Amino acid sequence: MSPDYAKVSLASAMSLGLSRGRMYRGAVNRCVNLLVHYEEGCAANCAYCGLARKRPGRYLEKSFIHVDWPLFSMDRIIEAIRARPPYVTRACISMITNGRCPGHTLEMTRRLRSEADIPVSILVSPTVLRDGDLSAMKNAGADKIGVALDLATEGLFEKYRGKGVSGPHRWSRYWEILKQGLEVFGPFNVGAHLMVGMGETEEEMVRLMDRLFHMGAVSHLFSFFAETGSALAERPQPPWPVYLRIQLARYVIEERLSSHEEMSFDEEGRILDFGLASDLLESVIRLGEPFMTTGCLGPDGKVACNRPFGNCLPDVRQWNYPYRPNDEETALILEGLLPGREKYLRQGGAG
Repeated sequence: MSPDYAKVSLASAMSLGLSRGRMYRGAVNRCVNLLVHYEEGCAANCAYCGLARKRPGRYLEKSFIHVDWPLFSMDRIIEAIRARPPYVTRACISMITNGRCPGHTLEMTRRLRSEADIPVSILVSPTVLRDGDLSAMKNAGADKIGVALDLATEGLFEKYRGKGVSGPHRWSRYWEILKQGLEVFGPFNVGAHLMVGMGETEEEMVRLMDRLFHMGAVSHLFSFFAETGSALAERPQPPWPVYLRIQLARYVIEERLSSHEEMSFDEEGRILDFGLASDLLESVIRLGEPFMTTGCLGPDGKVACNRPFGNCLPDVRQWNYPYRPNDEETALILEGLLPGREKYLRQGGAG
């Protein structure tokens, strides 16, 4: 168990040579994603999570974001990180809701920094943090943290993570830790995990992303993708165009091209206008970058935590691209956002 052992995402294990396999379109996992592990598991019961307390099965055998997380000793993990390929630029420790987790996360962080010389992020569990824990994480060598708000509104948070599922998490505590994190780690070194497709409107998610950005936090977007055996196993993913619109909104907000106030929405909260001229909007879409996975950056300024295929199965139409979309994929994205546009251009339209 942790801190002497940790679970490693399958993609990370493949990148480090700890597991065998190949990824679609030559994708690579640029971050070593580690999960703190205890035999008794996580005390939370989030309705969508593969690690939920009431999800059937032994904790060691439970999947998380749809992939296996094989267990390795920290000695072996550190040895593999030392020999890492150059595209691996960061490690991230994901905490779980367990009282032993804060102290053990600190120990694992110190080892990664001192023995493997790799930047470390921590996906914190606000419910089990105590006063001083965030400062201790920074002193141990972590330079970024993530806070999994996940839901766009307090009502949805309570329904799926709090009282609605007999869970221990509270919306106010998550915001408290997010604000403390900004004080300790500084602007844009705190990421808020947000999940699309949980019953929020597009405007509610855009308003939240805009609020976070003006606080100094960045949004790390996920699409809901049901875990087998979870309480929401039968819930569908959000429609692809909806997720594309949220991704595009995040990009233009964080690139300071637009804001919630400059966008317009219909009566059901769907985005009607991004607040950009049509030619600029199309050029931003064609970049492909807005639709790539968002996560903590590596020292090279590129997204390190790119979580290949964590939101969907490999295909040309993906909910988070772990690489820059190619021409075929970009054409599909453009058609998803601006229906008929690609066909019009192929037929000689002037734009």
